[in-house]
Amino acid sequence: MSNLHRPHAFLFDLDGTLLDTARDMGEALNLLLNQYDLPQREYNEYRPIASHGAKGMLGLGFGEQLQNFDYETLRADFLACYANQLNTHTRLFDGVAQLIDGIQQAGLPWGIVTNKPEHLTTPLLQHFPQLHHADIVISGDTLPQRKPHPAQLFMAQEHLAIEHGNIWYIGDAERDILAASAASMVPVLAEYGYICPSELPHQWKASLRISQPEQLLRYIG
Repeated sequence: MSNLHRPHAFLFDLDGTLLDTARDMGEALNLLLNQYDLPQREYNEYRPIASHGAKGMLGLGFGEQLQNFDYETLRADFLACYANQLNTHTRLFDGVAQLIDGIQQAGLPWGIVTNKPEHLTTPLLQHFPQLHHADIVISGDTLPQRKPHPAQLFMAQEHLAIEHGNIWYIGDAERDILAASAASMVPVLAEYGYICPSELPHQWKASLRISQPEQLLRYIG
């Protein structure tokens, strides 16, 4: 959009925005489902759900039967399965490495704000050198509140010491757009991420929509 000002900093969601984690999350779900003799889920079923984390994946896998289980126990079991194969298939989305290089060459600060728990976020990021240069990483349990609440983004803004309106937040879920808007940042929708069409993403009030990460480079030149 022509009315967008040049960003002074970027903040990114993690799953479905910087890292393609869907297959590892889906295989963790299938390991858990196998323990309960429940049907396995295919990639095309769980990929659109992956950004919704444990809650979304368990809802997909267990369906109506989910109410028959202790949710917190299932969640812990799912996260344990996932932690055991955290980086088997996970990779950077195409274009992310080039985008991060461009941001750093432009001298712009950037960070990661995710709802993923810290005990999973930190070891996962260790596998991706391009992400080691983040100025700040805020996980889902860094604060009591998580997206769509804007508290995580306010914390990142305070650390970066840049005016809210000059920070762009990029994510692939409605909660990302809502959190960015509530924090008075520029919400950018990563349409290449994990989005289910039934969520009506065309109605989300993003200031910009990108189909490839490197599209952001045109705004920092």
